[in-house]
Amino acid sequence: MMTWNVTCTYSQFLAQKTPTCCVSLSSFYNETIVPCPTCTCGCQNNATHPGSCVNANSPYLASVVNGPGKNSLTPLVQCTKHMCPIRVHWHVKLNYKEYWRVKVTITNFNYRMNYSQWNLVVQHPNFDNLTQIFSFNYKPLTPYSSINDTAMLWGVKFYNDFLNQAGPLGNVQSELLFRKDKSTFTFEKGWAFPRRIYFNGDNCVMPPPDAYPYLPNTSSHLSFSLFTLLSTCWAVFFVFL
Repeated sequence: MMTWNVTCTYSQFLAQKTPTCCVSLSSFYNETIVPCPTCTCGCQNNATHPGSCVNANSPYLASVVNGPGKNSLTPLVQCTKHMCPIRVHWHVKLNYKEYWRVKVTITNFNYRMNYSQWNLVVQHPNFDNLTQIFSFNYKPLTPYSSINDTAMLWGVKFYNDFLNQAGPLGNVQSELLFRKDKSTFTFEKGWAFPRRIYFNGDNCVMPPPDAYPYLPNTSSHLSFSLFTLLSTCWAVFFVFL
């Protein structure tokens, strides 16, 4: 006789053919806003997604979303370049002497889906120095007690634990305040941005690393400033000759 144990786990790749969420990035030190990669969760007018998106400014939006015979479980997303139901935006907002601040916004682009008791899992090396979180609940995930680089975030009950379907109320957001660790802290090489983000257990697609907002080249600015200063001095010198 033989016995065996079977353990069933959720597979994102078996549950759906395309990703369900993506991540966009921005920062105070760079004007570039890095969007979700194009066609992350499908493409507009694609044979695999016929009629699956609707323009947010369409005058027929209400009739399309709430029309008779519409299955509320059938995704109907807002027409975007990424075509994802969920977008997570990570914005490096402020830089203080001993702290730095991040704003996280979760936006729902699905007109037929509300997310109750949603959760977000974020991997970032500075979570061991998280000082304050303003509008989400927070719990560290530390399978290895010496490493605290993963956090679970979820909404505050009766305040933002319910993520509405696409529309003016279809987003939740919070700010995170981190303390700087002088031995590890830097804004260089994308360090300020998360390594990986999961929404409701699904792995969200990140932008390519070479597209991350980068720090301004201070050396070039310094050279330009010195050149400008010298040019101005020479001009003033010749004017008074």
